[in-house]
Amino acid sequence: MTCRPFRSLCGYLLVAATLVSGPACAAHATETAPYTLIPLPARIDVGEGRFTVDAHTPIVVADHNGSTRHAADYLAELLARTRDLHLSVRHDDAVAHAIVLRLDPHAPVTAREGYALDVTPQGIQISARDDAGLFYGVVTLWQLLTPDAQHGAVQLPTVHIRDQPRFAWRGLMLDSARHFQSVAEIERLLDQMAQHKLNVFHWHLTDDQGWRIEIKRYPELTSIGAWRTPPDAGHDGEPLRYGGFYTQQQIRQVVAYAGARHIMVVPEIDMPGHAQAAVAAYPQLGVIGKRPLVSVDWGVNPFLYNVDDSSFEFIDQVLDEVMALFPSKYIHVGGDEAVKDQWQASPAVQAKKHALGLKDEDALQGWFIDRIGQYLAAHGRQLVGWDEILDGGVPADATVMSWRGSKGAIKAAQQGHDVVLSPAPDLYFDQLQSDNVGETAGRIPAQSLAHVYAFEPVPKELDATQAAHVLGAQANVWTEHMPTMKHVEHAVFPRLDALSEVDWSPAASHDWNGFLGRLPAQFARYRAQDIGYADSAFAADIKMDRAAALASGTAQVTLSNQAGYGELHYTLDGHAPDRHAPVYGAPFIVKLPVTVRVATFAAGGIELAAPRQRVLDRASLLSIDGNEMPNCPGSDFRLRVQPMPDATSLAPVYSINVFNSCQLYPSAPMDGVETIHVEAVRLERNYALAHEQKLVMSRPHSTPFGELVVHRDQCDGPVLVTLPLPDPAHSARRFTLDAALPAQQGKHALCLIYTAPIDGPLYALDRVALIAGPTKP
Repeated sequence: MTCRPFRSLCGYLLVAATLVSGPACAAHATETAPYTLIPLPARIDVGEGRFTVDAHTPIVVADHNGSTRHAADYLAELLARTRDLHLSVRHDDAVAHAIVLRLDPHAPVTAREGYALDVTPQGIQISARDDAGLFYGVVTLWQLLTPDAQHGAVQLPTVHIRDQPRFAWRGLMLDSARHFQSVAEIERLLDQMAQHKLNVFHWHLTDDQGWRIEIKRYPELTSIGAWRTPPDAGHDGEPLRYGGFYTQQQIRQVVAYAGARHIMVVPEIDMPGHAQAAVAAYPQLGVIGKRPLVSVDWGVNPFLYNVDDSSFEFIDQVLDEVMALFPSKYIHVGGDEAVKDQWQASPAVQAKKHALGLKDEDALQGWFIDRIGQYLAAHGRQLVGWDEILDGGVPADATVMSWRGSKGAIKAAQQGHDVVLSPAPDLYFDQLQSDNVGETAGRIPAQSLAHVYAFEPVPKELDATQAAHVLGAQANVWTEHMPTMKHVEHAVFPRLDALSEVDWSPAASHDWNGFLGRLPAQFARYRAQDIGYADSAFAADIKMDRAAALASGTAQVTLSNQAGYGELHYTLDGHAPDRHAPVYGAPFIVKLPVTVRVATFAAGGIELAAPRQRVLDRASLLSIDGNEMPNCPGSDFRLRVQPMPDATSLAPVYSINVFNSCQLYPSAPMDGVETIHVEAVRLERNYALAHEQKLVMSRPHSTPFGELVVHRDQCDGPVLVTLPLPDPAHSARRFTLDAALPAQQGKHALCLIYTAPIDGPLYALDRVALIAGPTKP
């Protein structure tokens, strides 16, 4: 019997390693692994019989190509490390009951990077017409052989896979400028990219906050430009200086490591903006002639490269060394967020603009980018830039990376440019994975696993000819709020699984529920490799009506999770929930006080999310985490940030709005409430907002350092209390504010506003508690 394409396997549902399917496929619902594959193959046929892979099964290299041997060694190493299954590798022409790898010009899949994989009772054959295809066939076989968290032998069903990628560009961008990663950490990320069949590593190496690549002709780029002095350096965990760079030998090591996994490394050297670290190293490259510090501010800084001959000489010589290190066809030159104030204020730049006959600074940037594009083209390379390069004209052969939504991709493809879809917030992995109160730092709004899985790289506005210019999709990992690889892994995984299926699998095969059913096996692979993936999509959300519970002493509890998948097992007796605990089916009533603990399991008992808990008693219900308190009306901007810019911990984190320091405490019964207790935190205001600085709301204050003002009901409502903020020079970053509240009756919301001067630190709410007096007899 045949079931194809893959998603037609009768509405499969993975339960541990068992396939449960409809009647038409019931005869073929073996204990199989094919249904744990991410991304989905283009086509899969299931047959009769099975084959067991154990320690006696050799991996046979059936040709004399070194890349075939490399693929065999890669498979052997990966199985030994993740399954404790140790297979020998040998060269031979015909071995029975073996895994046979072969590069074959007549392999059945003709597409680039495609492969054929056949499992029969006699053995396993993988063939491909190119090295990458054979490698990806090996990756698929590894997934077949790791269907669960067990070790040792695996029994596979007869299966025939014919597979090829939907898109040629399947990318991930890592920002090493804002925060720096070691070579070992980058190689670990490259390993995961390879296992997800991603083939482009976009490496963001220069920005205002650091220059990370050694350029031998210009040593001060790294002796000066690679290091910044953090705010409050040497205090509260901040280092005296922060930075680092990659030597050219380390760059070669990363490029070789990626190349061995069929990943092209595309370097990004940002220009003409995001140049402050370079100008800090060589002030003559800038417009104003002064040496700035390497920036400590996230956001959009003002420093641009000059447009004179000496600046282009510098850029050309930097690119010479970059091209010598990176063999990639593409060189990314940024082109984004270049605030033109310095160009507009410079008589020399204005004279250059007029001499060139250009109408404005956008056109000047277009000339600048075209000049760089010509230099790259003369050296056999192709320019890639963010979609701002369209604003002033773009080199004819440039590839456009669309980040400001998909409009840039549409415009570029309609003009005949190749495009890569990388839109914010859809594929920005620095967006939070969820709104859960325990989520770590990042941008808001959250971009869930489902959001990423639902992304379609080909905009519907394009016709077939224009759509052919869509190279693929890429996720971006900007690291302002990811100081460590722990933060990066939490942000990337498992959303990378969703991206891999978007980029690789046929659009018609996408099936959200089927994808969720394959994730437990992928989570087991992550655990085997100590990857710190997020369980946010499956984490229990414990909801109830706070005001009603406070009024009645009972609560109706509703449980859910973001993905709407899995069994929610809960306890009320203080014990941690396991798969034997009651399964949530409908809202239930509890009497206060009680602690609700919930964990999420896949059918079959595989834990999808660690236990979450919520204490339900009067004191807890009157106390709210600042991350749960919404912004005041008028500004949706919101971040969750660490206590300090370079803090290495995943928690605590604090929600802030850099434009309006105002949050709402939801409506609650105020009868008997006597005191407000605020756990507050002082944060660095290290945000460069460029022209948006004028949007920051400044409020009058009556004490030197400002106050926390509490209004009733609305932000222009009656002031209940004003709490002066302590002197930053003589107080801890975390501090408490307490005040008596005037007696109130009935339910009221509160609006809490910081009035601190906007040229000083930011303030956040860690927790706000209303404290009731003793109950009267």
